[in-house]
Amino acid sequence: MLKGFRDFMMRGNVIDMAVGVVIGAAFTAVVTGFVSAFLTPLVGVVVGAAGDFSKYHFEVGGVVFPYGQFLNVLIAFIMTAAVLYFCVVLPVTKASARYLPKKPKVAKRPCPECLTEIPEAARRCSACTAEVAPLAVR
Repeated sequence: MLKGFRDFMMRGNVIDMAVGVVIGAAFTAVVTGFVSAFLTPLVGVVVGAAGDFSKYHFEVGGVVFPYGQFLNVLIAFIMTAAVLYFCVVLPVTKASARYLPKKPKVAKRPCPECLTEIPEAARRCSACTAEVAPLAVR
């Protein structure tokens, strides 16, 4: 029983996932700190609310609706998403496109038996295993 648990915990993907969760939590704290320390006050300067909308509310029938709290969370979410996109996703995507090798495009043709796309140089279809005459590779 414990051997199975130990084997499960020692798999590479479990350790990788655990490291990813820990790094993700630390990165979340960094991004949240950046947004709350710099971007939220900047929005407050622009709209004249000092970056804190938590006191905004309205009442209907004696019930208080604190929509300012929702505005704070919504602005923090939008700014966090923007920071993540422009500071992480976009640079990583550009770096991947620039530095990772690109797979060569293989010319394809339909299998005469099942019409599955197969490489032009193929001698047998991978889907229906029909023998096909290879075309000259360009």
